[in-house]
Amino acid sequence: METYLVGGAIRDELLGLPVHEHDYVVVGATAAEMRTQGFRRVGRDFPVFLHPRTGAEYALARTERKSGPGHRGFEVQADPDVTLEDDLRRRDLTINAMARAPDGTLIDPYGGQRDLAARVLRHVSPAFAEDPLRILRVARFAARLAPLGFSVAPETRALMADMVARNMLAELPPERIWREWEKALEQTAPGAFFDVLENCGACSALWPELRWPPAGLPVWRRFLDFLAPREPRPPVRYAGLWSAARVSVTDHEAVVSHYRVPGRFADLADLALRALPTLPEGATASLWLAFLEQADALRRPARFEEFLALLMAWETFTDDPAPRSARLRAALQQVQAVSSQSLRETGLSGPELGAALRQVRLQILQTMLSDPATPLITPPESTA
Repeated sequence: METYLVGGAIRDELLGLPVHEHDYVVVGATAAEMRTQGFRRVGRDFPVFLHPRTGAEYALARTERKSGPGHRGFEVQADPDVTLEDDLRRRDLTINAMARAPDGTLIDPYGGQRDLAARVLRHVSPAFAEDPLRILRVARFAARLAPLGFSVAPETRALMADMVARNMLAELPPERIWREWEKALEQTAPGAFFDVLENCGACSALWPELRWPPAGLPVWRRFLDFLAPREPRPPVRYAGLWSAARVSVTDHEAVVSHYRVPGRFADLADLALRALPTLPEGATASLWLAFLEQADALRRPARFEEFLALLMAWETFTDDPAPRSARLRAALQQVQAVSSQSLRETGLSGPELGAALRQVRLQILQTMLSDPATPLITPPESTA
């Protein structure tokens, strides 16, 4: 039995990046032997085990043979005869197909070090084309590594385009596509995710609502580049993507339903799509209060704060001559400061209390909006 550190830990170590996970491949062992040593099996489809003390993942060396559609349609062979090179050959990219022996020796049968130095994302073998999920994985790695100068190798890009042309993406469950999409939104350069997919025809296939012009980048793509270094929260980036694309609420709802987008992403994007076209233009207190009420800002202030962060970024991106994000933040805080307790003490309750409370809020907003000297509240720093 021989154990090797493999995959992302090797890649990130050689790139000088933080290593967060350690995965291992075990050669020359059986599942029964792993259990005898205290390892707990967790892989349903693959022979993956958790170390009894560290909790790190240990997988038996394995090979795969395509047996059906999709990224799960494989027959797995994991027995003591499978070599480390056999196991590494089934991986997606050369930079993920390296291993390190216990004595520190680097094992690199497919040129991972070479491609790290050349800043290239290259598939390991023709077996890449058997799994359509790898199209999205390559795009996600591009979103992570594009700031370091990485790009997709021409032959890998051509292979991905051929897979898209053969409609292999239709084999993937929508929720699995969302998982890769969500991970891409967490990366340093999420726009590169869409660039790679557009270059192989996948972006238009997956999201026809996100239109690309014949030349140049669309507004939503340029805004994503502008937003990413200013806003690390994936739901805000997601909402910025759809609001800048100016899709209809109905089209976005269809995307949410199809990909099962989580509520914290979908709700913020829905708010942006509905609220941005109705931003109050004048200084009428009733307009501002109605906007806050329709945006549910009083009951969901955290979501509204994310919306304001997005709005502030959009105002800067478009060089808006009349930005309203700071005023809206100030208006919300003024309204939040109004207490209903004093009104309750007068005996008001029910609808009468609500009407009186709203009237007080209107008066406070009118004072704020009519006085140009009213200080604007500085927006909080974005949480990194």
